[in-house]
Amino acid sequence: MSNRSSISHFLLLEFADRRELQLLHFWLFLGIYLAALLRNGLIITTIACDHHVHAPMYFFLLNLSLLDLGSISTPLPKAMSNSLWDNRDIFYIGCAAQLLFILFFISAEFYLLTIMSYDRYMAICKPLHYGTLLGSRACVHMAAAAWGTGFLYSLLHTANTFLLPVCQGNALDQFFCELPHILKLSCSCSCLRELGLIMVTAFLIFGGFFFIVVSYVEIFRSVLRIPSEQGRYKAFSTFLPHLAVVSLFISTGMFSYLKPPSISSPSLDLVLSVLYSVVPPAVNPLIYSMRNQELKHSLRKWLGFFCSLPPVLSK
Repeated sequence: MSNRSSISHFLLLEFADRRELQLLHFWLFLGIYLAALLRNGLIITTIACDHHVHAPMYFFLLNLSLLDLGSISTPLPKAMSNSLWDNRDIFYIGCAAQLLFILFFISAEFYLLTIMSYDRYMAICKPLHYGTLLGSRACVHMAAAAWGTGFLYSLLHTANTFLLPVCQGNALDQFFCELPHILKLSCSCSCLRELGLIMVTAFLIFGGFFFIVVSYVEIFRSVLRIPSEQGRYKAFSTFLPHLAVVSLFISTGMFSYLKPPSISSPSLDLVLSVLYSVVPPAVNPLIYSMRNQELKHSLRKWLGFFCSLPPVLSK
């Protein structure tokens, strides 16, 4: 049995074995990555600089964009580098750091999306109490709780995972260091501790998922009771983007981790991991900016401001 001290690096999954396809994957992921950086950067800049969008919903959206930038910046640059240089290696410490940050950003994003569902519930179902219960201090505390809980969760998982001895080789069937694929390499009975952590995590995830479902059931009931069509449209435009983001993120992530082993395959795992780790950070800003009129107006204003700047005069 080889333990963790004998493993100096892991081998990540290749997207393709042909050089042309590797370069195609590089350019594809580079385009997705740059689009995610631009879109999330625009939302962060707009919300931070425009006082018209300093409501709690936009504060949480700013935090979501920060988490999206972190979650897509953790696996994608390494995957692009491997495709460009035809390389599969990742150092042991690099794999541990990648797992830590991936778990941190993804778990913190889930907790933040749960908080955002509560924000939409209070705004639509209990508008008279919205300003009281969701003041600036309460919003900061809730966002800090999401970030802190995500970091604690990722730290516990990463520390426990990389203390396990490895005896199944060092090849990971994934393009980044994903928890289930690292655990497959372990041959220690101490993985029961990791299973215990996973069970606690599943309980927290299903608890948050149940809270989100209940919140949106109440939101739908309240919106359908609004007499005017314009009022219903405005209410729908404020929470449908969040519902779309939650559905995409949770459905792909839960299916990736909870699917039965009988339907598991490297290609399916690869597609699912891209859907929950790469696609949401790239499309979340697009979903919010398309449906939210205030944010769309602020984005137009800031884009118009930058486009109107005079060019630098050449000497």
